[in-house]
Parts: sequence; structure tokens; C-alpha cells
Amino acid sequence: MGVHVFDTMGTMVSLRFAGSTAPASVLDEVEEAFRVFDERFSLYRPDSEISRMARGELPLTRASAELREAYADAFDWSRSTGGTFTPHRPDGVIDLSGTVKAKAMEAAARVLESSGETDWMLVAGGDILTRGDLGGPPWRAGIVDPDDRGALLCAVELVGRHTALATSGTAERGEHIWRTGDPRSPQRYRQVTVLADDIVTADVLATALVAGGPDRCPELIDRFDIEAITVDYAGHLTATPGLQSARGLTPI
Repeated sequence: MGVHVFDTMGTMVSLRFAGSTAPASVLDEVEEAFRVFDERFSLYRPDSEISRMARGELPLTRASAELREAYADAFDWSRSTGGTFTPHRPDGVIDLSGTVKAKAMEAAARVLESSGETDWMLVAGGDILTRGDLGGPPWRAGIVDPDDRGALLCAVELVGRHTALATSGTAERGEHIWRTGDPRSPQRYRQVTVLADDIVTADVLATALVAGGPDRCPELIDRFDIEAITVDYAGHLTATPGLQSARGLTPI
């Protein structure tokens, strides 16, 4: 198995191939796909376009077409999830981190597909996007236990229409998702993992389910073609039917 690892967007990205590693020129294009998003959308970079907006130096109406398009897409997700996903921080600052890492992954996937690479797994900050298989066996991803980062809740296969996986929660970054009520209520979700057929949907809905909690979960599960595993603050696990076989979990 070939592996390529690099840092970008404040996280680690790894690219695994079922066979030998892709040519250096392809790997450079993959890194460039992430760099473009990092330089425009990362709030931790003071020189990024979105940081200029956060400081009030650049109004949205004068932002680049790429930024305005990304904001419009995130706003559409906010409407379709009933506001459980939002492109704004509580202080009103536009924060597109809920979609742009996934969009960077999509851009990297287009590079790999256009170069003829067919069997690979792309992992960025815990989110996963795959194509093909591991030379026969399917790609498998472990879902980390939020109470023990060295242990797994279960492992799932990324096959068929569900080739993207995203996990959102508090185990690694603490309380960074805006939600109403007591965020540490035993019934609220501490971690949600979503399987979908594209990484943007998986990433957005993992965040939306953490923010919306059990009250909004059935509605969002019914509306979108996804599978999900949830962990609440009391330690209870639930799963949609397609993932219950991964570990005898309670149905959502």
C-alpha cells in the first residue's frame, strides 16, 4: 500500500492507495487543491480572505466569487437542516469550516480521478472519502470511542453508495458546535458519525446532528440518504439500520 501524508488546513491529511503511490505530479496537485481552500477559507490564517471578512476589512458583497459561492452553499445547508447547521459563529462571523474541508477533499478527489487513480482512501482530520477498494477487500474505517481515543466503537465498510464518512463531536476539539440548551445534557450527542455518498453531506449532517440532538435526529435521518452512529453524554450508542450490524447497537 502506498501512503502520502501532508499538513494543511490546520490538520493532517493522509492518502492511501491500494497499490503503489500516485506519481509525484499528482500528489502535488492534490496538495495544491487543499492549499487553495486553506489560503482562502481558514480563519486561523490572518492573511486569508475569510479572516479579512471576520475583521470587517472586506464586506461579503466585495468578496471573491469563490467565497460568495461557498457561503451561499453553506446557507442552503442551513435552510435544508432547519438551522441545525449554520455558516455563522454565535458572534455573527462567517465561518465556513463546516463545508470547506469537505470541498477541498472533493477537489482532491477530482484530481485523483482525472489522473486515472481508482483505488484510494483520503483522510483529512478524521473525515474519510474513498474510491474503489483495497485491491479486493473493501476499505474499512474505525469509529473512535470518544471516551478512549485509543479504542474503537466499531469499524464500518465504505462500499456501495456510502463512500464518505465524517465524525463530529467534542472528544478532540471540545465544545465547538453552537447548540441550544445544556450542551452536556446526558441526552445530547457527544459524537456523531455519518456515512453518505459524498463528503460534504456527511460532514454537514454530522455537525447538524450534534447540534440538533435527538429531537432533530429522526427528521434529518429521514430526509437524507445517510447512515449514522450517535454517542450521547450518558454513553448510550444508537445507530441507523444499515450500521446496527457493525456492533449490536440500539436503533435510532
